[in-house]
Amino acid sequence: MEVFVSKVLDRVDLHILDLLQKDATISNAELARRVNLSPPATHTRVKRLEAEGYINRQVAILDQEKLGFDLLCFIFISTNIHQAEQLETLENALRAMPEVLEGHCLTGEYDYLLKVAIKDRKGLDSFIRKLNKLGISRLQTNLSLREVKYSTVLPITGAEQAGPDSR
Repeated sequence: MEVFVSKVLDRVDLHILDLLQKDATISNAELARRVNLSPPATHTRVKRLEAEGYINRQVAILDQEKLGFDLLCFIFISTNIHQAEQLETLENALRAMPEVLEGHCLTGEYDYLLKVAIKDRKGLDSFIRKLNKLGISRLQTNLSLREVKYSTVLPITGAEQAGPDSR
């Protein structure tokens, strides 16, 4: 098993991460060519970045509409739950719901925000009924009419994101 030594990310690491986040299917040879390293050196860097947690996973991003998920909903939730054990139970229940694409604990008026993919109005009604069984005191559902921007790309390129060695 290879051992990777942790270090501050340099420009090459950031370039590798940027290229991979834009296209995770890029071959190691092509990645190496673009960052001006040998394929073995590039492979070692990618493995280190994975081991250190900079790369969480690689996935295929599916087309929601083509698969029949016609509703993208943003659901704000308030609860009257204040005990840690009950909050953990609620959060575990939310994590287990396949319709929930994202779930965020918030500050402000609402306690949680869910991003949910649902096939139709009946599915939304059923999902809201499931939520109401979890001790939710209030919820507000907002439907997305159209997507203005969608990206999974973090703005990691440029001098302002790079560390001191990038100058």
